[in-house]
Amino acid sequence: MAGVARGWNHNVQYHRLVLDAVPARARTALDAGTGDGLLAADLRDRVEHVTAIDVDAGVLDRARPSRSDVDWVAGDVMTHALPAAPFDVVASIATVHHLPDLGTALRRLGELTAPGGVLVVIGCARSAGPADFAMDVVGAVQHRVYSRTRGWWEHTAPVRLDFPHTYAQVRAIAATALPGVRWRRLPLFRYALTWSAPA
Repeated sequence: MAGVARGWNHNVQYHRLVLDAVPARARTALDAGTGDGLLAADLRDRVEHVTAIDVDAGVLDRARPSRSDVDWVAGDVMTHALPAAPFDVVASIATVHHLPDLGTALRRLGELTAPGGVLVVIGCARSAGPADFAMDVVGAVQHRVYSRTRGWWEHTAPVRLDFPHTYAQVRAIAATALPGVRWRRLPLFRYALTWSAPA
């Protein structure tokens, strides 16, 4: 991907999880909160039409020259009219904690997912309990090893480290907003939500 430095970080680590969820028949994808556009580029290698949206026009300006075959959109995914919607794949990494209301955000992403399509959210939350803290220890070790062996790279997009919800709260909110959603607590201080839109 020319034009954007490409190394490893906690978000890049989970691109594979998103890509593995892409249905074989998928033709359209949305990267919500694309930031530097690395996930959008990876999705474009799998999916014919990719839209990448972010509120930060500056970060999109840096991402845009790297992939002219992605539709880069400056806007708020919560309110912006997206003509290509709904999408066979909707993906969002480290974005939903930036949005005002998690339940509303998840429902909106679900509405943008085409019948039979898939929504994958990789998010951040607060640890609150022994199981969370144990997973954090695993993540800390993994971070040290991967940073040394894969080369740490920092996104140019804004980072928010105050997380409004615990992992347990996110899981409960997601279950209400997206019935049937699948939940995974991940190392590297992340969780995954995977939801299939009813056909």
